[in-house]
Amino acid sequence: MKTEIIRIGNSRGVRLPKLLLDKAGLTGEVEIEASPGQLVIRSAKRPRQGWEEQFAAMASAGDDALLEGDELMPTEWESQEWQW
Repeated sequence: MKTEIIRIGNSRGVRLPKLLLDKAGLTGEVEIEASPGQLVIRSAKRPRQGWEEQFAAMASAGDDALLEGDELMPTEWESQEWQW
């Protein structure tokens, strides 16, 4: 798909078709990286961004324990509700 660089005040811009944005899954804030002959636009938010810090905070608060305990016994729901 071709487009033109347009003047926007003292800057320049490129109109990005909705179809391309939808296909790339880009919304909100983006990062732009320049290298010779190309611009790369990517989402500013990375998948799983901040997970490492959140998991560390959970571990330090003791919130990372299993809900049913460590034993391999069936849970109450499995014992009463599940049809084997």
